[in-house]
Amino acid sequence: MVFNHPVISQVKFSSYEKVCFEKRELNKILNVYGRMVSLGEWRDYGISLFRDYAIFSIYKGYGESALYTIEKRPKYVKRNGKFSIIGVDGAILRRANDLEIILSIFSRKLIKLYKTS
Repeated sequence: MVFNHPVISQVKFSSYEKVCFEKRELNKILNVYGRMVSLGEWRDYGISLFRDYAIFSIYKGYGESALYTIEKRPKYVKRNGKFSIIGVDGAILRRANDLEIILSIFSRKLIKLYKTS
């Protein structure tokens, strides 16, 4: 006996949204990225959006693995901070709820690069 009942999905597509970077957050990240590109340190980036988190990946060259990934995970606001920078080896370099605090790790690197060039 065959029943032809329609399959009803439990997930409402309009109710779930992907996490993404806001315009002001992306401007801060791209400001640092642009300075590092002008010094020849970085060459490419990629943005990945998922249901629970968003990633901005920074690459030294084309076709290589990411040097740094900047992650935004809003559900970690109360625990560790919603922004984090992860290095090439997978180690978490810095976590905070404020993006400027996270990006200050690159400010020190920029100062060193400006002094040597």
